[in-house]
Amino acid sequence: MQKKTLILVILLLCAAICFAGCTGTTSTPAQPATAGAPASPPASSAPAANNLVVSPTDVVPDNNQVSVIVQEKVYDATIPVVFDGGKGQYLVKSARVVLYRSDGQVINQNLGINKGDTVSLQGTKQTDRVVAFVTEANGQEYKVADVLSEYRTR
Repeated sequence: MQKKTLILVILLLCAAICFAGCTGTTSTPAQPATAGAPASPPASSAPAANNLVVSPTDVVPDNNQVSVIVQEKVYDATIPVVFDGGKGQYLVKSARVVLYRSDGQVINQNLGINKGDTVSLQGTKQTDRVVAFVTEANGQEYKVADVLSEYRTR
């Protein structure tokens, strides 16, 4: 009788956990990421600490995917950002990069839309955040990269 009660309690606990949604896993998008609805850039009036928090990138349809690579910060604190192309490169009308510096400054810069086009952003010797957006010919804007760029020390 006790075994039946124990089994019943275990089954009820498992059911409660499943219905509560506790069995799912969370995942963070990898670079280059693809996420859902298009995002708009965060307001530059927010405190610098809030601007240094990365958020998920947008899901770009498979045939529209492009890659923007944020390279490692150089010793003089410049951050190279490269447009790496992709399946949807022919649909891209423009690309831009937003640098949120740890000192609170926000810098917007246009990025070329040909594979290999590079822009160098002047960061700080602390952790900065780089966000890349592409706009397609139909006006749809996607956030394709959102990374923290740390200053490397030797």
